[in-house]
Amino acid sequence: MRNKKLAAAVLPLFISFCHASAASGAAFSLPEDSVRGEAASDSARQTLRDGVSLKEVVVSGNSSKAVQMRSALPVAEVSKQFIEQNFSGSLMQTLSRLPGVQAMSVGSGESKPAIRGLGFNRVLVAENGIKHEGQQWGDDHGLEIDQYAVDQAEVIKGPASLTYGSDAIGGVINLKSNWVPTRPFSGQASLFCRSNNESLGASVRLEGRRGRWWYKANATWMDYADYRVPTDSVQYYSYWIKLKDRRLRNTAGRELDGSLMLGYSFGGWNTSLRVADVSTKAGFFANAHGLEVRLSDIDYDSSRRDVDLPYHTVNHLSVASHTDRSWADGMVEADLAYQDNRQRELSEPVSHGYMPIPPGTLERSFTKQTFSGSLKAMQQLGSHELRAGASVEYQRNRRGGWGFILPDFEQLTFGGYAVDKWKLGQKLSLTAGVRLDHGSVRVHSYRDWYKTPAEAADGTDAEVGRERTDSVYMERSANLRRSFNSLTWSLGVNQMLGDWVLKLNVGKSFRMPIAKELGMDGVNYNLFRYERGNAKLNPEKSYQVDAGILYEHQSVSVQLTPYVNYFPNYIYLNPTPTYKEGLQLYYYTQAKVLRWGFEVAASWKILPSLVLSADGEYLYARQLSGEKKGYGLPFSTPWSMRTALRYLLPAKDDRQKGYVELEWQAVGSQNRIVPPEEKTKGHQLVNASVGKDFAVGGHQLELTLRAENLLNKRYYDHTSYYRLIGVPEPGRNFSVMAAWKF
Repeated sequence: MRNKKLAAAVLPLFISFCHASAASGAAFSLPEDSVRGEAASDSARQTLRDGVSLKEVVVSGNSSKAVQMRSALPVAEVSKQFIEQNFSGSLMQTLSRLPGVQAMSVGSGESKPAIRGLGFNRVLVAENGIKHEGQQWGDDHGLEIDQYAVDQAEVIKGPASLTYGSDAIGGVINLKSNWVPTRPFSGQASLFCRSNNESLGASVRLEGRRGRWWYKANATWMDYADYRVPTDSVQYYSYWIKLKDRRLRNTAGRELDGSLMLGYSFGGWNTSLRVADVSTKAGFFANAHGLEVRLSDIDYDSSRRDVDLPYHTVNHLSVASHTDRSWADGMVEADLAYQDNRQRELSEPVSHGYMPIPPGTLERSFTKQTFSGSLKAMQQLGSHELRAGASVEYQRNRRGGWGFILPDFEQLTFGGYAVDKWKLGQKLSLTAGVRLDHGSVRVHSYRDWYKTPAEAADGTDAEVGRERTDSVYMERSANLRRSFNSLTWSLGVNQMLGDWVLKLNVGKSFRMPIAKELGMDGVNYNLFRYERGNAKLNPEKSYQVDAGILYEHQSVSVQLTPYVNYFPNYIYLNPTPTYKEGLQLYYYTQAKVLRWGFEVAASWKILPSLVLSADGEYLYARQLSGEKKGYGLPFSTPWSMRTALRYLLPAKDDRQKGYVELEWQAVGSQNRIVPPEEKTKGHQLVNASVGKDFAVGGHQLELTLRAENLLNKRYYDHTSYYRLIGVPEPGRNFSVMAAWKF
């Protein structure tokens, strides 16, 4: 419904804008040379804008060595072309092709990001530099972002709290869609499909510039069916569940997205306003949602595309404005944003513990509103590049439904930072930065809508007021106020020595505990367990050393990025042998954790048209204290490696280029687990892809075909939630995308 309202408001505005621009083109248009000058200025402003945020941008003609010299942090960047050529059902599955980046699968069309084994609220996702708020809803929900509206993705691997604040303790994924168009009118229409879950989708982009005004509009639709796995049955606790046609029933879903950006550029100024809305509906495999087989009366549906109970709906509305002013040796930029995130989870009304059968199917709902603002500046003073910034964010969440897991809360955070990059010539630079943060959270009390025997509620003969009672409305979440302060810092050095680039960065990051970790107390139906928060949690601290070694000479490139990471107080859910309301009790606690690992990537241009590439990653994690001392961390990623051979098809020019690629992927076994986690065996996969561009008149047609798991291998992903109930990863899958650029 929200998408329909957005379309009704946006489309007339967009059409009117296009008509007005076409009718008054002469009035709005600048001389051609002036437009080129403005375009060049926009490019310069973009480069400065990335510099303010400690981000790297690949500019055509620059070598990898020049790019690596821009930051002491390990950064990977991919273009829209990379995203289109490697589309794999979700944005995170696409980005997981980068070493050190993983996709935590939570269903047929959704996945969550993880960087170097850290995920959830330890990885910050941003759209055009604005923090995307939505991951706190639950571990089983993916990103609420239109992946086909993304122009570029940047991944900062490792602590990035210095410039991004809390939640960036494990890394940052910054998605960009705010490039200023230079042509009067252009666009792209894409069609895509996947065989495994019979997904169908279409995306349309229109953009243009008339003089000082510019616009970008995007609309995406997707519909997918229950997905297929290479097994006839899965085990859930002591039950064997047969799968009809090897499909996970009720894993279908649909998505409808829309966005419109309007901008105005003049002189050294650039300002824009973007409105975006993402609406999804996705089913949960019933027996992965905590419904025991003997209690579930859901039969196999007549259609693989219908969505029945249990399912969730999400609507994420965002409104963001950006303004920047640049001059010869500096820049200032300001961002303001509002996000309205609404989620509803519906399931069969099933009782547990002392709860009677609920009156309806609305298990829980959340409405979270976020207001944020930031100010950044950069100034070049001789050999010093000075950067500074400040940000503030306010969150308000309200819950509903008969289930409880996340309390009502308000959260306020603000902070500021300063960074100095000192260039000691063209081949040596030093970077130092410091940041101060303050955060406060208020959690509201919540009591059950039904009564529980007093002894069962707290283990004692509870006394309410002055009267002893036999039963009470059990308090799941108590009133709580917490405040946190943090000082973070970073020191880095970049050195170029001939064909080598050496990097080293040492820093401290932090993450304040979220309301869920502090105040939850209830049944997580998605994982069929009882989870309890801890009001005494301290902010996470992280100390990390990152190194980088790059060798690049003619047709050979090799890069190694080792790291060591220490948490004195890592926050995690600890499983216990205790049961509450018939379910295993998990509670949040903290422990000392040591992590170390590395990523490696190499490429060899054997022939002008033949390229061999390889990459891999390794992570070791160990708890040094607490009840699980000596164990690893939940969902820790095993080692992996990937080798690809790409042949470039003969072409007259770039508009007719093409390629054929064969890929082999190996993933090791994961034996370092946290009970009751189970070990996961390693596996090997064979993938292939082919792409070809066609010049048709003044336009371009791009076709891409991908084949994943060609051998239909049965395997389990250690970072997948469905692994917990014995569900293997999808089998053989073919993906096709056709993009028409005009």
